[in-house]
Amino acid sequence: MSSPESIVKTFMSLMEKLDYDNALELVTDDVEYTNVPMGTVHGPEGIRSVLQPFFAPTTENEWVILATAANGSTVFMERLDRHHLKGGWAELPVVGVFEVRDGKIAKWRDYFDLPTIQNGFAANS
Repeated sequence: MSSPESIVKTFMSLMEKLDYDNALELVTDDVEYTNVPMGTVHGPEGIRSVLQPFFAPTTENEWVILATAANGSTVFMERLDRHHLKGGWAELPVVGVFEVRDGKIAKWRDYFDLPTIQNGFAANS
């Protein structure tokens, strides 16, 4: 059985590539995804409904993991999410908190500054 940290890292690697089908196999059917400050969705299709349209204008994504810490089934991850748009890269510092249950992600919360990504997308679209 994989550790919670390795499950989260695998999930993030797949999401970075926009491989929703394989990434969403690593979340529970009742997963709760909170994209602070945007709101909360439930289930794999809830995650897809938020992220697929958001990433649609990107030509490449790079999620640089800066630090991770795990405490039991909870994983904290500091990252720099980089999104390539037609005009260049938009960067967003993010802290994610994941809770793993029975080998799958049951809760995912990302914390970031909304104006930072809005301005980055506007400047590079």
